[in-house]
Amino acid sequence: MVITREADYAVRIMEQLCRAGGQRVDARSIAEAADVTQRFTLKILHELVDAGLAVSFKGAHGGYLLARPPEKITLLDVIEAVEGPYMFSRCQQEDYNCDHCGVGCRFQRIYDKVTTMVRQELASHSFAELCGA
Repeated sequence: MVITREADYAVRIMEQLCRAGGQRVDARSIAEAADVTQRFTLKILHELVDAGLAVSFKGAHGGYLLARPPEKITLLDVIEAVEGPYMFSRCQQEDYNCDHCGVGCRFQRIYDKVTTMVRQELASHSFAELCGA
């Protein structure tokens, strides 16, 4: 299993914002440092702003900043900002109707446990820790 390219890029972009140390950074600089196209960087930045993880400023002296201290932003926050809630299996979605197992799926308990473990691990790592801030 592999995280999506978008989630990987979002983590790289947040790392660049974290490393900026509270200074505004323009999208082009973020894209270059994160090795992501500027167009995709702008899309992801929009999602990060919508999720309350980044703040954007318009104009000649615009740019982007972290919306809160790096110790208050986790890997889980960033991944879920672009991917939605992490779940190991689609059968964990509220509106999913399993045609295979029906009621009382034998795998549900295992999938729930794996989901909980992954979410806890991702939530245990802040960007302050990851960026040495």
